Amino acid sequence: MSGIVYVRGDATAPQGKGVKIIAHVCNDLGGWGKGFVLALSRRWPEPEAAYRRWHRERARNDFALGAAQFVQVGPYVWVANLVGQRGMRTGRSTGAPVRYEAIDAALGLLAAKAEELGASVHMPRIGCGLAGGKWSLVEPLITERLTARGIPVAVYDFGA
Repeated sequence: MSGIVYVRGDATAPQGKGVKIIAHVCNDLGGWGKGFVLALSRRWPEPEAAYRRWHRERARNDFALGAAQFVQVGPYVWVANLVGQRGMRTGRSTGAPVRYEAIDAALGLLAAKAEELGASVHMPRIGCGLAGGKWSLVEPLITERLTARGIPVAVYDFGA
């Protein structure tokens, strides 16, 4: 038993009561424009603006693989920008841009923030879309970093 609850629905509309953190994986190039981030940007402008500013000012902050940025978008809702993807896929790319060790490090930061806020964590299958990762490798990281610490996690599969 992983402790992860799987939900059919939209991760940008997290279910349940209390403080919620919506987590997703970003690349380390400052690119925001495909995949789950489009759904985030349709709902709230703040996560994209914060991510772009974080990347632009990276010489003076902690922006890097394995970093996490937390953006409050409502009284009880936060978005976690987790940098877990090296570059982006292009027509000539070989190999997936996912970086499991970076996702693992960012999940550790997410766990600390979730504990601080008393929050549950909500996400799509992070690192497994455009980043090209395998859920069989990401799921144990979530279990170890989050659910093993008692943090409730819901993973959303979009669609009917």
